[in-house]
Amino acid sequence: MISIELDPTLETRLHQEARRLGLTESAFIRDLLERSLSLSNPADLLRRVRSNTPMGDPEASENVSDKIRAKLSAQPVD
Repeated sequence: MISIELDPTLETRLHQEARRLGLTESAFIRDLLERSLSLSNPADLLRRVRSNTPMGDPEASENVSDKIRAKLSAQPVD
């Protein structure tokens, strides 16, 4: 566990950027540290994407309209 004191302006920017990205402040800071310490390399992800090897669910982008319609029709109407 590490505790740091931030300038109020920096703390506000941290909160805003983490919120914009949909991350907790801790997750945002961890990601920054991993990238700055070369533990996480965006170039590795780019190489994986360009390699044409499946990542995640290969059928996730198929029949998207049908999947959305099915989910919407299953939801209760207010």
